[in-house]
Amino acid sequence: MHEEMLSKYLQVSQEVQEALDAGKPVVALESTIISHGMPYPRNVETALNVERIIREHGAVPATIAIIRGKMTVGCTAEQIEYLGKRGLDVPKASRRDLPVLLARGEDGATTVTTTMIAAALAGVKVFATGGIGGVHRGAETTMDISADLEELAQTPVLVVCAGCKSILDIGLTLEYLETKGVPVLGYRTKEMPAFYTTHSGFQVDYRMDSPEDVAAAFRAKLACGLKGGMLLTNPIPPEYAMDLDYINANIEQALKECKEKGIKGKAITPFLLDRIQRLTGGASLEANIQLVYNNVAVGAEVAKALCKN
Repeated sequence: MHEEMLSKYLQVSQEVQEALDAGKPVVALESTIISHGMPYPRNVETALNVERIIREHGAVPATIAIIRGKMTVGCTAEQIEYLGKRGLDVPKASRRDLPVLLARGEDGATTVTTTMIAAALAGVKVFATGGIGGVHRGAETTMDISADLEELAQTPVLVVCAGCKSILDIGLTLEYLETKGVPVLGYRTKEMPAFYTTHSGFQVDYRMDSPEDVAAAFRAKLACGLKGGMLLTNPIPPEYAMDLDYINANIEQALKECKEKGIKGKAITPFLLDRIQRLTGGASLEANIQLVYNNVAVGAEVAKALCKN
């Protein structure tokens, strides 16, 4: 009965399903970065480039979105174009939004949270993105903590990212993940990357030097029935990294404007990322794109290693 009901709300593309059935590597991708992350047509170009990079590394891409009331795992190029053109008109869908959007037959751009949910339901174990959400600055009074952290605590998907977004409180984010028992790994680094920069001043739990090391740890976690996912943080390539003091100054300015305008809830992150892009003259957008390209390449290699016996 559950599978019959689920089929009403979950659509896995033929390519992705055949890859999963054959034990081939698949990498999940989110769609918020398409509709909310950057303007058209750059968003569509980036999304298609991401898929191309994954294929070049020997894996199958599975861009995930809610299309007309279905969690679609493996969007077509036409669907990606549709999401890119609609942009901000596509609702940003987190866990709380999912049942309503599905029931109403509406569209939704999946966040880290909902991408993990759909990936897990389809059987995809690796998901590559830009940066995860986390504990917002000032959360001790606002209680603004991303649902991404709760999802990492309960959904068995390995997430490859460039750390949490620099606009967040990285120290508190790491404390929260520790409380929830989520392993935080550094790919060839012991320092937690900070999205636009390679340095944050905080340490990850373990350094991993190869895709095989990462796959072995995640395989052990699954075999032991340990709840939740795993976070692999992958630093932005040094040639695209931004100066820590420079990006922090722009973040502080954007946060000040955000507070003055009274922006709250799920509108905060898109506002801040857009404002930082404008303050840096577009440099932060280019850095964002390059770190995503880097993450999906690593994600593909980890997915391949995970498929090996």
